[in-house]
Amino acid sequence: MSDSLSVTALDLDEPIEDVRGKPAWAAIVSLTFGVFGLVTAEFLPASLLTPMAADIGVSVGAAGQAVTATAVVGAIAGLAAAIVTRGVDRRIVIWSLTGLLILSSALAAVATNLPTLLFARVLLGIGLGAFWSMVAATAMRLVPPSALPKAMSLIFTGVSIATVSAAPIGAYVGNLMGWRVVFWLAALVGVATLVIQMAVLPRLPARGSPDIRTLFRLLGQPSIALVLVGIVVVISGHFAGFTYVRPFLEQIPKLSVEAISLVLLAYGVGGFFGNFLGGAITARSAKASVIFGALLIALMGGSLLFAGTSPIASAVAVGLWGFAFGALPVGFQTWLVRVAPEEEAESAGGLLVAAFQVAIASGAVFGGLLVDGFGTLGVIAYATIATLVGGVGVLLLGARSPERVGATAAAHAI
Repeated sequence: MSDSLSVTALDLDEPIEDVRGKPAWAAIVSLTFGVFGLVTAEFLPASLLTPMAADIGVSVGAAGQAVTATAVVGAIAGLAAAIVTRGVDRRIVIWSLTGLLILSSALAAVATNLPTLLFARVLLGIGLGAFWSMVAATAMRLVPPSALPKAMSLIFTGVSIATVSAAPIGAYVGNLMGWRVVFWLAALVGVATLVIQMAVLPRLPARGSPDIRTLFRLLGQPSIALVLVGIVVVISGHFAGFTYVRPFLEQIPKLSVEAISLVLLAYGVGGFFGNFLGGAITARSAKASVIFGALLIALMGGSLLFAGTSPIASAVAVGLWGFAFGALPVGFQTWLVRVAPEEEAESAGGLLVAAFQVAIASGAVFGGLLVDGFGTLGVIAYATIATLVGGVGVLLLGARSPERVGATAAAHAI
């Protein structure tokens, strides 16, 4: 959600309670730390692309494929995790995924060439996708049903904090101490998270036998296909622009590293508040939240194209871009839940994660080609067109996909 999303619960057991007979809130907090560490590591390349590319001797576009590697593998891991890890205690699986965060960050910190960096990001993609695929299921086993909304809200606080802090802190610390130090710090966060998880997560024996046939049935439903296509078009446009926003700010308005850090902070803060607005709009219409976010991003992209040489205009546009994006994940997720059959909403959530990761990957690929071939204005133009097409498409075709507004929706977590 991040460009990172919750997937579904396959294990619907009674809540696991601690020795005091209370819901395992400490374990929920440990999941919050896991989300924070993974999303932070996922977002770091956006703020460090320029020095990373220069250090390992590749173009900015090539270095940007570190985002692609994470997204592609994350999509596959999100769908396959429950099947591959069937029979394994979920506590052990979560520990292993946090271990991948540590290993990935350490490898990225010592990478001297592009293959090593890409391998590190592949490991992160496995950890990220698989973690999202079971975080909701794990939360359901740690607290009673009445406390699940509170638990999910607490878990996804980690996403909000990472969204606000990862890019600006990464850019600032990278400028002071080097980009490698930033990844070492990400590894340290992973170590602290693993220690906490090993101390507080209770035994969670694997339950259930996942079946992928439901996914193919869902893909054949036009209303669900529309949501997934909308995700791929709009989110790919967003991530094409966001991945290369630092080079744009360096080259067009010619901002200093310190100023770029502040602009990225504004982007993160904007996304934090945009998520709340998106939730309010989604309460009435999830499609309206998607349309709002997509068209506002398109408008901000156009502002960067025509007024991007102005530092103030660029800063405002990037901040509002973050605000607009905050409305998209909650809109897309709730829309999919509302159009999917209620008994298959969890399987639909798996497709949602895969669609987001495909969108992130395609955005980074197209963005890399465009920035290398046409410069940063080319990638901003693509982001503008893609989000405009996606927003207008949802507006025109969404009427054929009625929402069950009163249906129970998943927590609006991103």
